[in-house]
Amino acid sequence: MSLVERHAITVSGQGETPMVFVHGYGCDQNMWRLMTPYFEPTHKVVLYDQMGAGRSDLDAYDKAKYASLEGFADDLIAVCESLALPPAIIVAHSISGTIALLAAKRRPELFARLILVGPSPCFINDGDYVGGFDRAGIEEMLEFLQLNHAGWSAQMAPVIMGNPDQPELAAELEASFCRTDPRVARQFARTTFLSDHRADLPEVGTPTLILQCDDDVVAPLSVGNYMHAAMPHADLVILRSAGHCPHISAAPLVSETIIGYLAA
Repeated sequence: MSLVERHAITVSGQGETPMVFVHGYGCDQNMWRLMTPYFEPTHKVVLYDQMGAGRSDLDAYDKAKYASLEGFADDLIAVCESLALPPAIIVAHSISGTIALLAAKRRPELFARLILVGPSPCFINDGDYVGGFDRAGIEEMLEFLQLNHAGWSAQMAPVIMGNPDQPELAAELEASFCRTDPRVARQFARTTFLSDHRADLPEVGTPTLILQCDDDVVAPLSVGNYMHAAMPHADLVILRSAGHCPHISAAPLVSETIIGYLAA
């Protein structure tokens, strides 16, 4: 099976400059559907499902490889190489922001810019660093996921999505969580919430835009400020938007902010 088939890669758009969209935990490429129309007239839009998600080939899931975020960074690099893309603009959500940072650190020539939506290099509070969760809370959450995947999805989707006045958004996220194979969901959750890649931030030279919501319990403002200070070529924009998934709940705002950044 080819890489295109393994990751269900789709390519659209009328432009030459590639934009590769990388979805976050428990999601798939469909989560970008509200944003891609903004970029298809001017860019080559590349979507793919991370291994174990969406229409990816579950038989190709390698537990050892995906025990660290480096395995997912390998896949992003492979996607860019396999399509023979010129340096690409990467748009990545949440933990995939860290995946994009790791890929750019290793292969900077493949990446023109990184646009990170609600990224976090570390979710756990550590001294003066406020990641949003204490270690005990993370371990409790992971144990709940281990015991009851469906129950965890139902409980966490509204918290992650925010925007309680739009319950259909949380319902969509819950359904996406539930579609993920439980064994993949459990391992990716541990890889996501227990990883700490703060030390990698100063070594990423690719120009980066950090998009941070002003009301996000998963990646609080402190995280965006920390990343902005630690990275040598980063800009930070605070979005007046609630929740951890503004590419779904506030797609026009996110898209127009990115367009303005690229134009500048």
